[in-house]
Amino acid sequence: MAKTSNSSGPKTHTLPGSVDGDRIFLHGLAVECIIGFIEWERRVKQTVVLDVEMPVDCARAAASDEVADTLDYKKVAKRLIEFVEGAEFKLVETLAHRAAMMILEEFGVEWVRLSVNKPGAIRHSKDVGVAVLRTRAHLSK
Repeated sequence: MAKTSNSSGPKTHTLPGSVDGDRIFLHGLAVECIIGFIEWERRVKQTVVLDVEMPVDCARAAASDEVADTLDYKKVAKRLIEFVEGAEFKLVETLAHRAAMMILEEFGVEWVRLSVNKPGAIRHSKDVGVAVLRTRAHLSK
């Protein structure tokens, strides 16, 4: 279960299992979707870029050398692309949360850290976006 600090300062999270453990990540997954709350944004697909990190036991997969003993990142990427391409959210916060929840539900990982970047959304900025951390505990909320 994720723990959140009780102070009024920034929230910190302790993840289930070892935070320093093995992970699979996808960086820079570019997908086209309807995203935004301004009228023109609702009419044209825009590119969002996702970064995803999930826990995995690499030792088991390394011992067997079989994809069945790991999290198949190609399947995760394909499902994320399908999910995002079909999305029509107003906020990147909504997209990030729902994509993270989908990964938790469909791939059974203990936690997922997911960021959604919207390149060019703010003038003079390379990109803007959000990053979320979701655990299995969020599934029951």
